[in-house]
Amino acid sequence: MLLLGSSLSYSQTVRGLGSRDSLKLVREYKQRAFQKQLPPGNYSGIAPIGNGRYAVVDDKSPTDGFYVFKIDVDSVTGVITNVENEGFRSSGVANRDGEGIAFVGESRTLWISGERDNKILEYQLDGRLTGRETILPTGFAGASSSYGLEALTFDEVGRRLITTSESTLPCDGKQAGPMDPVVNKLRLVLIDYDSLHPQAQYFYEMDRPVSPQKQMANYAFGVSELLAVDGAYLLVLERELFVPKKKIGAFVHNKLYSVPMPLRGRQHGLDSIGTVHKSLLTEWETRLNLTVRSFANYEGMCVGPKLKNGNQVVILIADSQNRYAGMLKDWFKTIIVSSPQ
Repeated sequence: MLLLGSSLSYSQTVRGLGSRDSLKLVREYKQRAFQKQLPPGNYSGIAPIGNGRYAVVDDKSPTDGFYVFKIDVDSVTGVITNVENEGFRSSGVANRDGEGIAFVGESRTLWISGERDNKILEYQLDGRLTGRETILPTGFAGASSSYGLEALTFDEVGRRLITTSESTLPCDGKQAGPMDPVVNKLRLVLIDYDSLHPQAQYFYEMDRPVSPQKQMANYAFGVSELLAVDGAYLLVLERELFVPKKKIGAFVHNKLYSVPMPLRGRQHGLDSIGTVHKSLLTEWETRLNLTVRSFANYEGMCVGPKLKNGNQVVILIADSQNRYAGMLKDWFKTIIVSSPQ
């Protein structure tokens, strides 16, 4: 297990060393917070929109929409050096519990997945809705408002949006938890950007939960984010959050997996569902106890800039629940990856 705050090399963290179907981990950095520059938030998704700007969704913002943050990243190391808030852009409608966000450069629009209505809608860069909406497979009609659409990314090479539910859909079995540590079986859905209809589905099997089987104040276990990288890989963030009743001893365990792309998208391939292969890229844990306050619930992930040596920066952002009780922070973290040679 990687402990938060370590900066480890690729050979220390990757299973299946040398595999050509997985990204390589170059290094990961300590998480950083920029409390004075940003409002307390429930930041749940992030997407680059150009010129060092990033659209960020807050699942409890006063209205539906997104923030724009300017994020400065060192071009040699990949460390975040500063973050500034450039304001909130509202759609003018009620908050949809926005969770995932993806930017499409050719149309200069954003797509946001809402967990309250389990819809994926399109937005202009000024925050206004365009009226366009994706179509999802019928199984997603049973998605709940607590374990529904959480993750969203856009694959520029394949020209498709990719999404999944946070936990197992009712039509596919039980949802995993401390009292029922089954394997979550999620559906990765490929949505053609031109037609906005699903092309194909793939089952993604999570690892089993590791939380203690005892009473808790809060718990969440599922995939919190997806990220398409260079049209060749899909990163999947598995996250298990455990908060006991007394809060002390809370932890979040994160596992970042690489899935090979391109996943084959066939317009009529929805009835035949295969299972993807995943490779562990890295894992880390954040905690809240008497001496450590690193607790961070990472829900957003996007590509940052490419470094001067060609390696790719991956940016993660955490949901602090409005900096709960003054104990939590709006954490950012960067991970540096590269394609296998």
